Amino acid sequence: MSKTIIISNRLPVQLQISDGGLNAIPSVGGLATGMKSVHSGGESLWIGWSGLTEEDTPPSLEQEIDKALEQHGCAKVNLTTKEMEGFYFGFSNRTIWPLFHYFLEYTEFELEFWNIYKAVNQKFADAIIAHSNEGDTIWVHDYQLMLVPQMVRQKRPNTSIGFFLHIPFPSYEIFRTLPWREEILEGLLGSDLIGFHTYDYERHFLSSVRRLLGLEVSFNDIYLDNRVIKVDSFPMGIDYKKFKDAAILHGQNTKEKRSNLQMKLDNHKAATPDTKLILSIDRLDYSKGIAKRINAFEYFLNKYPEYKEKVRLIILAVPSRSNVPQYQLLKKEIDELVGRMNGELSTVNWTPIWYFYRSLPFENLIDLYTSSDIAWLTPLRDGMNLVAKEYIATRIDKTGVLILSEMAGSAYEMNEALLINPNNFEQQADTLKKAITMPREEQVARNMFLQNRLERYNVEVWANEFMSSLNRKSEGESTHRSKKMSDAILEKVNKEYEVAKKRLLFLDYDGTLTGFHKDPQKASPDEELYHLLDKLQNQKDTTLYLISGRDKQTFTRWFLPKKYNMIVEHGVWISKNGEEFKLLEKVKGEWMEKIKPVLESFVDRTPGSFIEEKNYSLAWHYRSTDPDFGTKRATELNTVLTSLIGNDDISVLNGNKVVEIKSSNVNKGRASVRILGEGDYDFVLAIGDDWTDEFMFQELPDSAVTVKVGLKKTQAKYHVESTKRVRTLLKRLAT
Repeated sequence: MSKTIIISNRLPVQLQISDGGLNAIPSVGGLATGMKSVHSGGESLWIGWSGLTEEDTPPSLEQEIDKALEQHGCAKVNLTTKEMEGFYFGFSNRTIWPLFHYFLEYTEFELEFWNIYKAVNQKFADAIIAHSNEGDTIWVHDYQLMLVPQMVRQKRPNTSIGFFLHIPFPSYEIFRTLPWREEILEGLLGSDLIGFHTYDYERHFLSSVRRLLGLEVSFNDIYLDNRVIKVDSFPMGIDYKKFKDAAILHGQNTKEKRSNLQMKLDNHKAATPDTKLILSIDRLDYSKGIAKRINAFEYFLNKYPEYKEKVRLIILAVPSRSNVPQYQLLKKEIDELVGRMNGELSTVNWTPIWYFYRSLPFENLIDLYTSSDIAWLTPLRDGMNLVAKEYIATRIDKTGVLILSEMAGSAYEMNEALLINPNNFEQQADTLKKAITMPREEQVARNMFLQNRLERYNVEVWANEFMSSLNRKSEGESTHRSKKMSDAILEKVNKEYEVAKKRLLFLDYDGTLTGFHKDPQKASPDEELYHLLDKLQNQKDTTLYLISGRDKQTFTRWFLPKKYNMIVEHGVWISKNGEEFKLLEKVKGEWMEKIKPVLESFVDRTPGSFIEEKNYSLAWHYRSTDPDFGTKRATELNTVLTSLIGNDDISVLNGNKVVEIKSSNVNKGRASVRILGEGDYDFVLAIGDDWTDEFMFQELPDSAVTVKVGLKKTQAKYHVESTKRVRTLLKRLAT
């Protein structure tokens, strides 16, 4: 029976070795909670690092550890101290983390870190292979394991693989600075579905794929070889019920049951009922903007001195990666900032900042959430920020104000919060004042919308939506109506070909018989292709036509000595048996003088583009331009051309990185049907790769075998993955 395999850097279980014994304690983190619905029963397995290095694990406890993990549905990946240093503390947290959060000044590009990262990712991939079967579903999590999908795909090509990135994906300009950028993208593209928290991260990723790998992207689909990879955004929620119920229970606690922290908060509020508590909770990380928040708080108190002794900022900084130099410097900076500010501004009755550098148990978090009037979260860059959602979930009476950085992923879902730019102290000071003075009715109105949304789209819904999307993908939900040309179908077509008395073949050239080239003139035929076409041309009762949008001069040079039948410029010219090209259709070319200056202006404004001038058509090529810019310019050109051509008998064709303008009464469909009418053919085959070939697929009779190269939507009956597969098909027919 197929199962679901979850892979993350850490397991959702904490192992503790004491006095030679072993304890396995389930984690209560956001991911562990969210994956409960996926990681349940005997049909799932969670693979990750146990938290113990090989040096810390007594050999005598190995079996006991495996057994303890198995009881929690887990399996471990063993890592050495050196591997943890290079893989986790090195590449993951000193290269990827700062780079993806836009802190280039902290980013280290160390080859040794990269090599260890690759080796550890291979360890995780090997563990997946060892514990999985072909029909299993695999879900890989986060930036530590970005190479794993491709490593698994190489060994399990038909397995359904999902990947979710829990941190931001940076813009192309940032990502391109990574020396191993292509390898990271290729690793991720081993997935069938790649998920991000927000559409912005998704957009950045697709831009990098287009620009760095040159792959075709259509909306949120990436076309790679014989696969379509789907990219989508799934904003992660929280366990809303857990926080809401905890807050309700907290409110029902008698005085005796209240925690020490809550009692001190109560005493403070009773002594100073007009004082507002402002809460700031973060991991101690430079991406969270804690130092800037403290400076902004000082700016606020100086701009609005009437609020001195009327507000107090509670900072809870949870220790994180304390052995990484930048984090040590950050702690020192924050300690000094808090010390200086409290020293300068404190009075006998008031300390502006309460600062805690520690982790607090869950019940104390609820104490802080329910007691604070304002939550002030100002990350400089944050994948999601679940603290914002947790604070809102605990506001049972719907009071409280959330001030949230627009740089946090959660800001996209939480428009009712007061959104700020964390670098704008003036805006933050004014927003703090607005939060302090916000009427209760407005607080309730804002939080009602926020709570309804968070309760509806909780962490379990997030996990289930991702899995549902991955399952739909693996079940073959496709954007095209054609069938894949499998070996069985190819065998059937081959038999029909063998018994046919008179055969007709139409073969497109670019993207069908050969791949694309940035310079179209360099995409010339190779010896293997000549040999293959010769064999088909010389078969008894077989008529072969090369049918292309190419100009007749190029095809004359490449193919006329071979005496192949050719139709070029989308059906304008025809050559049979090595004769000179003749007009197949009467066409007008007067319009070209009007259109050419327009194309020239686009060439001038689009570096890398050029015009191909044919006898009766003009083509604007943009394969060598920046992919995003080229696509934008092509859209503009289509708009301009549509307004220009009016009622003229002219069509605009959008091919693969080319916009072609030609006479409307000329296309491959008309040309192929005309040839078909010249003989009594009982087998017809047509193969092409772009929209210009769709005319041919539409016009040929239903009995024809029509084949699209690539996975796009098509009128063809069948599709093949690549030009390589086209040649395999033709070799089969040729023998």
